[in-house]
Amino acid sequence: MTLTELLNGVTAIQVTGNIRDDKVTGIEYDSRKVNNDSVFAAIKGFNVDGHKFIPDALYSGAIAIILDNEGTTPNELYKHSGAAKILVNDSRTALAEVSDYYFGHPSTKLNLIGITGTNGKTTISYFIKNILETTGYKTGLLGTISNFIGDKKIVSKLTTPEANDLNEMLLQMVNEGCEYAVMEVSSHSLTLKRVHSLYYSSAIFTNITAEHLDFHHDFENYLNAKKILFDGLDVSAFVVYNSDDDNSKEVLNDCKAKRYSYGTLSGSDFLIKQIEYDLNGTSFIINYDATDYRVTTSLVGEFNAYNATAAFAITKLYGVKEDQIIKGIKTTPQVPGRFEVISKGNKKVIIDYAHSADSLEKALKIVNNLNSDGAKIITVFGCGGNRDKLKRSQMGKIASELSDEVIITSDNPRDENPYKIIDDIRSGIVKKNYNVIENRAEAIKNAIHKSDNSSIILIAGKGHEDYQEIKGVRAHFSDREVAENYLQS
Repeated sequence: MTLTELLNGVTAIQVTGNIRDDKVTGIEYDSRKVNNDSVFAAIKGFNVDGHKFIPDALYSGAIAIILDNEGTTPNELYKHSGAAKILVNDSRTALAEVSDYYFGHPSTKLNLIGITGTNGKTTISYFIKNILETTGYKTGLLGTISNFIGDKKIVSKLTTPEANDLNEMLLQMVNEGCEYAVMEVSSHSLTLKRVHSLYYSSAIFTNITAEHLDFHHDFENYLNAKKILFDGLDVSAFVVYNSDDDNSKEVLNDCKAKRYSYGTLSGSDFLIKQIEYDLNGTSFIINYDATDYRVTTSLVGEFNAYNATAAFAITKLYGVKEDQIIKGIKTTPQVPGRFEVISKGNKKVIIDYAHSADSLEKALKIVNNLNSDGAKIITVFGCGGNRDKLKRSQMGKIASELSDEVIITSDNPRDENPYKIIDDIRSGIVKKNYNVIENRAEAIKNAIHKSDNSSIILIAGKGHEDYQEIKGVRAHFSDREVAENYLQS
């Protein structure tokens, strides 16, 4: 595709400079990746403004620059480099538009399923992928833990990649024969226009509770970010939503797509009944169209009945047969770090990604419900640095009230003092049932080695993550690996 052709894919205020009719070699937002005849989109990041790197991109051979801040680079530099200057209202929107156009609108060539909400996105995406592949459909997945093109696994750094990377991956899925793609759609990606211009044939809303308020500032902004996904669906799409969440009506208020509900509330299109679970899995009934379907999964907890039902609903609406859906749910493997149970003898350790007040409360309520023998419940957790500070005291209160013992530790302190984070957590605790062990490995060791053999230990916050981030450096650290090591020793 030439630059002249590519200009048809972006809404520009003004195009000046040298519009060469050369073939574009790529779309980049990172100046370090620019090669001869790349198009560089200068976007404002959290810490760095990409407009500062326009000279670097021009020096590396960019054929054109997309920008929304006109005064950052002298026009003489464009003239000297023989490049075009594409001025737009918003660089992020333009990056999404031009990426979609450059890669040939790949989302329209797939059944693209978007999943958003505070909790459940990852597990639902795993359920859907396994159901579709059990049925014989090659399926791509874009998510928190990793990305897949069929069976090929690609490491994920962002829940939703930037628009150019995202469209390129969708095109790979198309080229490799995927008929479906399942995508976790984060509130960040919606706000930052990463998924702008994509065509979703369906979407799922799981629930919404206060989260990411360091980024969104308040709950209303967070809800409105989630709403963007549903506002953008057209009448040919359909939505599956959690009717038990009171915010569903507001999130879907302006949605044009057809809607189907799931939940335990009477009148739900996919009604969940008779949920039972133990440490071996969960069973429940889904009533749809006046028929009961008994469903089982090896994943533990009431929330996994909801997650599986969302997957049941979306795949049923695509025409998958009920027996194939039930088989796909049953054979979905444990999702890494999502209420993952490891044990030695009677001692159980649960690794969970719970890193918000709501998700920690849900996890601990399940632990308490499972604890029929009155075993001691120990919770090990911390809160991430440079993130929402309001949740810290709330999580401290919840952990203390729903556990017999709490060990407060570090969890990706990033640029903050870990002891300041711990103090914020402690401020919400009234009971005297907690200890502070800042070193996370030592905290896990203490919980495992100093508890009796019948104890249940919840290690919360990191889940699948295999790193600890301190002062900009990520060092390898896995809760599961550490817990397994100390269980064996």
